[in-house]
Amino acid sequence: MVPPRCGRQVAPDGNSETRIVMLLKDEVEMLRRITLFSGLPPAKLKLLAFTSDRVMYSAGEALFYQGDIGDAAYVILSGKAEVLINTAGGPFKIAEVEQNSIVGEIAILCNTPRTATVRTSTPLEALRIRKDDFLKLLADFPEMAVEIMRVLADRLAQTTAELSEARGSMEPVDA
Repeated sequence: MVPPRCGRQVAPDGNSETRIVMLLKDEVEMLRRITLFSGLPPAKLKLLAFTSDRVMYSAGEALFYQGDIGDAAYVILSGKAEVLINTAGGPFKIAEVEQNSIVGEIAILCNTPRTATVRTSTPLEALRIRKDDFLKLLADFPEMAVEIMRVLADRLAQTTAELSEARGSMEPVDA
């Protein structure tokens, strides 16, 4: 079964400037806690928070699907989600992500379709960072690109270890 994609953008109540400033301050503080963004100057964090969309999802909704065009990355502010890949036997869970995780950056960086589906397992709130804004940040702050490489390298090492473990339980093939 394909999970629905129903995230909704959080909008301030009415035209309250106070509410907008409070949301922006919260988002800046949340971004500062994420290793990837922790080295950015406060002004850049404010700009990133201002240009991002705060979105909310119910449990069981998809942020995006494997094969989609990558148009944004998501920073999880609260909640949990499963990272799923399509297999012949149906969706297969390869990871779980939670608060302070970033997902969706691979498709943006590599300019390829999404490599996995991300589906919420609990109600989830996230910042949706558009591709152009994300790439501009990387151009302005190369140290961020290095941190992303570390994150991706860690994921690759974990995947390689899991694959090696799975292969260890299989019968060897004669060459």
